[in-house]
Amino acid sequence: MQITLETMSFLAATAFMAGLIDSIAGGGGLLTVPALLAAGIPPVQALATNKLQSAFGTGGAFIAFWRKGHVDLRAFAMPALGSFIGSGAGTVLLQVVDSYFLAALVPILLILIGLYFLFAPKMQDADRKAKVGQIGLTIVASVIGFYDGFFGPGTGSFFTTMLVVLGGLGLVRAIGNTKLLNFSTNVASVIAMVIGGHVLWVIGAVMSAANIVGNQIGARLAMRYHGRGMRPLFVVMSFALTAKLLLDPANPLRQWFF
Repeated sequence: MQITLETMSFLAATAFMAGLIDSIAGGGGLLTVPALLAAGIPPVQALATNKLQSAFGTGGAFIAFWRKGHVDLRAFAMPALGSFIGSGAGTVLLQVVDSYFLAALVPILLILIGLYFLFAPKMQDADRKAKVGQIGLTIVASVIGFYDGFFGPGTGSFFTTMLVVLGGLGLVRAIGNTKLLNFSTNVASVIAMVIGGHVLWVIGAVMSAANIVGNQIGARLAMRYHGRGMRPLFVVMSFALTAKLLLDPANPLRQWFF
């Protein structure tokens, strides 16, 4: 399909802002998916291209956190593998199963995450004692990975909450290791989408470059300020994602209550 220079510039700028936000609090898809749809790209191709640019941006952020020592590859290799497998399974199942139930459940989960970050005790950058072991984290990460492949919105927030609440990580390390897990889910989804032939490579390449830059800036801000200001952003993005989902006339919760 033909994309004008103005539209491509708009998509690149959107990908940059999405990367900046996504590297800190997640929810970058809140910007990029609507932008791709507004550019006239069909839904399946929009989702596939979004996964491609998100994978590159998240991968860049993961490398930035890892180089600064905020990612523990040995400790989170198994959860990352679980995330990868779960996401691949979710993406495959998406082809044949209606996501109606998840569409209703996710806004509720996002509200709970927003309330947790809003009212929980002040988070420190230091790690605490984990509430579950590696097997428990792998199981939860696999479920979140499945959700990301099957539906998607809020995955970064879910991973970070898991690592803070269950894994006992300080906020910066939780965000850093979230990038590892989210990169795993994105790669699995991209592989499935590429096999299906849905990725728009030129648009994806331009958005990927912009998303990488945004993610790099956001990651450095997160590490430089040691988590200060990140909790309010988690709250804002959780509620923004909730609003975006509930504004969709097809969302079951909106149909039930409005």
